Amino acid sequence: MTTIWIDVEDLFDYAVVNPRPSGIQRVEYEICRCLVTAGAPGSVRFLRHAAGGTDFRSVAWHEVESLFAGFSKPASGTAEAAAAPTPASGTLAASVPDLPPPPRRLRRRVLSWLARRTPEPLRSPLGEAVIHQIVALRSAAQAGRIAWSAVKRPARPPMALPAPPPAPVPLSGAEPSSAAPAILPDVGGADPFAAAGPGDTLLVLGSPWFHAGYGALIERMKAAKGIRFGVLLYDIIPLRRPEFCDQGLVRIFDHWLSTVLPHADILLAISKASADDIDAYGKERGWNLKARPVAIPMGTGFGTPAPATRLAGRDYPEAGSYALIVSTIEARKNHILLFRVWRRMLEEMPRDKVPTLVFAGRVGWMVSDLMQQLKNANFLDGKLVLFQDPTDGELTTLYQGAQFTLFPSFYEGWGLPVTESLAFGKPAIISSSTSLPEAGGTLARYFDPENTAEAYRVIRQVVEDPEGLRRWQGRVAREFRPVSWDEAAEAVLRALQEPAPAA
Repeated sequence: MTTIWIDVEDLFDYAVVNPRPSGIQRVEYEICRCLVTAGAPGSVRFLRHAAGGTDFRSVAWHEVESLFAGFSKPASGTAEAAAAPTPASGTLAASVPDLPPPPRRLRRRVLSWLARRTPEPLRSPLGEAVIHQIVALRSAAQAGRIAWSAVKRPARPPMALPAPPPAPVPLSGAEPSSAAPAILPDVGGADPFAAAGPGDTLLVLGSPWFHAGYGALIERMKAAKGIRFGVLLYDIIPLRRPEFCDQGLVRIFDHWLSTVLPHADILLAISKASADDIDAYGKERGWNLKARPVAIPMGTGFGTPAPATRLAGRDYPEAGSYALIVSTIEARKNHILLFRVWRRMLEEMPRDKVPTLVFAGRVGWMVSDLMQQLKNANFLDGKLVLFQDPTDGELTTLYQGAQFTLFPSFYEGWGLPVTESLAFGKPAIISSSTSLPEAGGTLARYFDPENTAEAYRVIRQVVEDPEGLRRWQGRVAREFRPVSWDEAAEAVLRALQEPAPAA
């Protein structure tokens, strides 16, 4: 019986320092879960990295399930109550603490971690990436203070802000917890992976880009065991749009991709746009790829939708009064375009005809100018609100109450917020860039993310035509067909059985 061996080390690394999974971790887990269900018993198994990162060790599926359950929901109390902000006395907001500079011992742990795991030429850029993420975390705290300082109008203050979570990076100087060690220790006895051989496949579905020696590790595994290697790619944003990324990350990602992809017998991508982009970029760089990237369908949503929840200490907008964007607030997502569109609508239309604009997500990186502009504009006097770090239940509440959603991103590998919006029966007005037309199909409306005037025209037409919006909502509810994660897993299995050779 052939076996699919899935490397899940990145899930364990990510969970050490991040309280909730990002889209990549959710996609990885859902596909793994469905592959386990679809395959014969024992035909899908999981791996972590052995001590030194030069080999693999098996890990049981129930350990992956437990890990994901632990860092994808609050740890104590009811699922939603544990995530509630702690209100200050007499206010609706939680205070956002100032964060001190990283201590020297943290820097020493980071450098020690890098020295054990990373070739010398990459230690410096990798260290830069870690330090930049620490700076990003401090910026998120500052953004929280800016948002709270803008609460001046009792009639509609910006929404209460909980303290920001750690920056979403899989590297940290934090000591690994006992529940999720960074690297598995060597253990006695024969490991099941020792029996892996020809016909088996080693598969990567996540984000192990920070393992600088990964290409050499895969080369050794293929030579020693005769196994095939497959990888799922999400996008190549650090290479195509480096202006939106830290320079250290760009170098790390470029090194990982250029040393790993030439060993891949199967290449998967989360959209046709990403598959075409990876294929074109490989040809530009002269990579001798063994396989052509194949797009697999992305599932709609993750697991069972969380019930709508309202937490104590939060101020929620009135249902039907707002437009919504669900996304980390970072430069690539193009929130600033929506700020400009809303400012112009408020200048040219009666205020009561303009819906409130809700930013739902964590304050991320490269948005200090935007956050300062929001503060200077007093959050458009309450017509723009920042709802930071919503829980899954709160997202359900926000989606259900929105008139429509927006997603003006410059560049995406897929567009999960778009299909999530459509699954809630909410029309989406989105960017026409990269993969987003695949996610929105004929049910979304589009604009060029580089063209603020075009975005203004498309959005204002919807705002000024409530009857047309109701008809659009009805069409979305009737016609949208969710994609199950079983379909994604089946597509992965087909691609493993019949790889697409390089042209």
